[in-house]
Amino acid sequence: MTETYSPREMLAKLVGFPTVSKESNLPLIDFVGDYLAGHGISSHKVFNSEKTKANLYATIGPMEPGGIVFSGHTDVVPVAGQNWTSDPFELTERDGRLYGRGTCDMKGFNAIALAAVPEMLARGLSRPVHIALSYDEELACLGAPDMIREMRRNQPPARAVIVGEPTMMEVVTAHKGFLGVTTRVRGVEVHSGLMHTGVSAIFFAARLINWMDETTRHNIEAADPANPFVPPYTTLHCGLVEGGTAQNIVAKDCWFTTDIRTIPGEFTQDYFDRYRTYVGELDAEMKQKHPEAGISLEVFADVPALQPETNGMAEQIARSITGDNGSHVVSYGTEAGQFQDGGFSTVVCGPGSIDQAHQADEFITLEQLDKGAAFVRSITDRLVA
Repeated sequence: MTETYSPREMLAKLVGFPTVSKESNLPLIDFVGDYLAGHGISSHKVFNSEKTKANLYATIGPMEPGGIVFSGHTDVVPVAGQNWTSDPFELTERDGRLYGRGTCDMKGFNAIALAAVPEMLARGLSRPVHIALSYDEELACLGAPDMIREMRRNQPPARAVIVGEPTMMEVVTAHKGFLGVTTRVRGVEVHSGLMHTGVSAIFFAARLINWMDETTRHNIEAADPANPFVPPYTTLHCGLVEGGTAQNIVAKDCWFTTDIRTIPGEFTQDYFDRYRTYVGELDAEMKQKHPEAGISLEVFADVPALQPETNGMAEQIARSITGDNGSHVVSYGTEAGQFQDGGFSTVVCGPGSIDQAHQADEFITLEQLDKGAAFVRSITDRLVA
């Protein structure tokens, strides 16, 4: 049976799937696949290696070049430990707001794009709309790259990608890059009264963390005040650290995580190369004390920055519809940089405020949902013969 939904009704369906990143998103993906199939649209799934999660992409309209991609992620952040006043996985309306996990980030945009499918079909597109839904964006944009590669192989070239993260319908043309690194330091444990005979993993980890702090301080001093990012410089941050077994034992192990967030024009790989050089120096120093000591690195996330485009088609389209001619950039990462790296002209533009993302009682206003729907409808207008 062919089913139709308003954006609000579709949002209620999507919120009802608890697609927290640690869980599978397949029930939601299967629902979307069945919904599209009910309208005669084939969709394609791109699974993770364990087959527990999947991206989905589909084309509405003819397989012709010059279409538009509406991109969104399906996973949401956890609700554990948050004080919600209503069920986070049941859409609840109060005072012109729609509450629920993912309403803002970013099932609102997904719902708008999916609810518009019947109208797109009825109007007869001369150029296609492509829908691209990913998994594990909240875990450092892990799902989208495989889908992007497959879309490039199997679909005609698209004119633009709209990543519908919440921007209050402002046109965001740049965001920072992100590299996530785990550093593991292996020392040699001895009694702390004989610490000179051991190798402290914590002490060497502290030197590495201090290097990150000093590098960030240098960036602060060299920052261009005209840079629109907040903060206007590349940051190196240590968010987790763990090590040691007792206060009187020289630590055998210590590990910590680092995120490097680069402004456009600077590159995470350059910073990682500098860090790796310093790691090599400390690794050699440790091994001089004991051959079993050392340091290893693991990159767990690598998300490219979204770079401003000169005469970018995606920016032109989004600005002409929204009327927004301001300069907007964000310091968080999105899949937009990955689409751009894949050869697509890309911007970030979607309903809702990032201030509501990841919060208890996350919401999107009805006004923003309506504005997002009008935006998608206006893009569709341009694809009709």
